[in-house]
Amino acid sequence: MPSRVPLRGELAAALGVPVEATRLGSSPRSLVWRVGLRDGRQVIVKQIADEGGTGADGDARYAREVAALRLAARATRPAVAPALLAADPGSRVMVLEYLNRTGPAGDWMPEFAVALARLHALTGPADAGALPAWSGPTAADAESFLAFARALDVAVPPGLPAELAGLIGRLDPAPYHALLHGDPCPGNDLRTAAGVRFVDFEQASLGNGLVELAYFRIGFPTCWCALSVAGPPLEEAERTYRATWRNLTGTDVPGDLADACAGWLVRGDALVERAHRQSADHLARVPAEDFAWGYITARERLQHRLGVVAGLTRGHDRLHALGQVSAALAASLRARWPTLRPLPAHSTRPWD
Repeated sequence: MPSRVPLRGELAAALGVPVEATRLGSSPRSLVWRVGLRDGRQVIVKQIADEGGTGADGDARYAREVAALRLAARATRPAVAPALLAADPGSRVMVLEYLNRTGPAGDWMPEFAVALARLHALTGPADAGALPAWSGPTAADAESFLAFARALDVAVPPGLPAELAGLIGRLDPAPYHALLHGDPCPGNDLRTAAGVRFVDFEQASLGNGLVELAYFRIGFPTCWCALSVAGPPLEEAERTYRATWRNLTGTDVPGDLADACAGWLVRGDALVERAHRQSADHLARVPAEDFAWGYITARERLQHRLGVVAGLTRGHDRLHALGQVSAALAASLRARWPTLRPLPAHSTRPWD
C-alpha cells in the first residue's frame, strides 16, 4: 500500500504522497519500494532495517551507504550508481533514482569491470575517513586456516605461519583509498542503456581496489551467486579493469593479485552470508559439515579458491608454502568428497 512507504517530514513535503508503490525483493537488511509520484516520476525508496536490536547496526549501514552514494556521484557520463535524491537519517530512508534495467546482453563482464574500475578510481587520500577502512584477514583467520589444514591431515610447512603474517601485513588497507563497493556481485549491478551501475552500498569502504578485482578470479567471495571465471573471459575482465584504472589514474593497479586472492581464501567469514559472519569459526565447520549458501556449498567454494591460489602461487617467493598447502588441500577435498561440483560458469546469471 502507498501509505506504508516510509516517507515523512521533509521527504513527504518534497516528494508528495505516492500514487502507487510496489514492494521489491531485497535482503532482510532493508525494505525497498518502487514508488510512483504525482508528477509522473518513479523513484526507489529504500529503508535500512536494524539487525542488531539496538539500532546501531542499522544506523551504521545507513550512514555508510549514504556516504558511498555521495562519493559515487562524482562519476558522470556515465554514472556508476543511482543518484541519491533525498535522505532521512531519522528513519534510515533514502530516495534513489529509478533505473530502467536492460539486462545482460552477451558477455556482461567487460562492462562490469569498467564500472568497477571507475568506481574505485573516484576517491583518494583526501577522502580518508569518509568511509571505514576495508577489513582484511586477521591473525585469527590465519590460525583458523592452519587448523583447517591439520584437520584435513595436510602437513603445515614451518614457514607457512610467517607467510600468512606477511600476507596480512601486505593487505593492510591503510595506504589505499579506492572506493570499494563491499559486495560487488552480479545482482548488485544494474545494466542500463548508459552502462553498469552498482546498488546496495551498505558495506562500502576505502581500500585497495585489487581486493575487488580479485572477485573475478576467486569466484565472487561475498556473493551467494559464486561463479567461476577462467580463460579468455577472465583475461579480458582483468585487462579491461587494469586499462580503465590506468587511464583514469595514470598509474598501474597497486599490489599483488595473488595476495588479494589468498586473503579471500583464509577468511572463513567469506563462506557464509553477512548475517552469519563473525559468529563462528566457519573454516572449522567444513571438515564436519558442508553448509550451503545460495546454491553453492562451503566445500565447493573452498575447492575453487584453493585451486586458484595454488595456481597463482606457483613459484611465488612470498607465498610458496601457502601454494603447496592449497594444492594439497584441494586434492584432499577432491579425495574426501568426490561429488563436489565446480562453480557455475560466469555466463550463468539465473537471477536476471
